[in-house]
Amino acid sequence: MKSCDLVYKCGFFLKFSKNSEVIKQGWIAMFCQDLEKAKNCQRKKIRDLTGQPPVDNMTPLGKIL
Repeated sequence: MKSCDLVYKCGFFLKFSKNSEVIKQGWIAMFCQDLEKAKNCQRKKIRDLTGQPPVDNMTPLGKIL
């Protein structure tokens, strides 16, 4: 399985990849570590649309922590 191409630039991943609540929710596994599912990442969609990364505490589902 291939990871998202933005995983090492992603503020959410860098900030929360070791956070137990984020891991428990499965966001890293669902969006960051699966290239096919990464297409549904709201963070990636915003970055593609605006050219800028969203705030670090925005989840791949688009919710703010």
